[in-house]
Amino acid sequence: MKIGYVQMAPVLGDLDKNIQTIERLLPQADGVDLLVLPELCHSGYRFESRDEAWETSEAISTGRFVEFLKTVCAERQTYIVAGVNERDGEKLYNSSVLVGPDGFVGKYRKLHLFMDEKDIFEPGDLGLPIFDIGTCKVGMLICFDWVFPEAWRVLALKGADIICHPSNLVIPGLCQKALPVHAVCNRIFVVTANRIGTERDLTFTGLSTFADPRSEVLIQASPDREEVGLVDIDIALARDKNVTPRNHVFNDRRPAEYELLFDK
Repeated sequence: MKIGYVQMAPVLGDLDKNIQTIERLLPQADGVDLLVLPELCHSGYRFESRDEAWETSEAISTGRFVEFLKTVCAERQTYIVAGVNERDGEKLYNSSVLVGPDGFVGKYRKLHLFMDEKDIFEPGDLGLPIFDIGTCKVGMLICFDWVFPEAWRVLALKGADIICHPSNLVIPGLCQKALPVHAVCNRIFVVTANRIGTERDLTFTGLSTFADPRSEVLIQASPDREEVGLVDIDIALARDKNVTPRNHVFNDRRPAEYELLFDK
């Protein structure tokens, strides 16, 4: 498979401009099987109020941005994961969607809200779903979810070969250092598509990262430039959970000793 990320600087509240940026960068991803875009890449991130966020949101079933992704995926016969400011009734969710050649596949709603997101979005209520796209099984996390190892492990236990991680990271370096660790501890591929630029009082850290099940960083973007990164992978590496001939990352677990995780 060929997997990739797009690192870009969405413009707050300007859907047309953000679609144009994606369209301009897509030719650099020719032949990609799965492409990951940043968190909230259609709307921007640093909202001053919930009302401002509401104005830039859209329902996934009818929104222009997801329709744009459907068209791209059908034309290019590819899959895309992208961050969306999702409107559902009177609620807003920081979501990611998976779209493929045949249309909408599924969505994930961010479980762990960061800082002022708590004033705007509802915590995710869809759990940690897995989506089988034929060549591999895909899980999704969003930005601050990276801090919680339980989320990565649950997706891996459910069979994820690759976890797509749209992000708007602002803490320099921390997540990018953790990604290879999450990858090797779960023997999965991890793709983080981070954004760049400054939006109001926040500066985003770039360094979009692709890590493999052996903890190797196969490719990493710059901290401050638009980039498209592509990597050819053997998905079978994510299905070999043996650390040694006698050690398996899942079978060697001792769940009875982890009861504290369930009590708190």
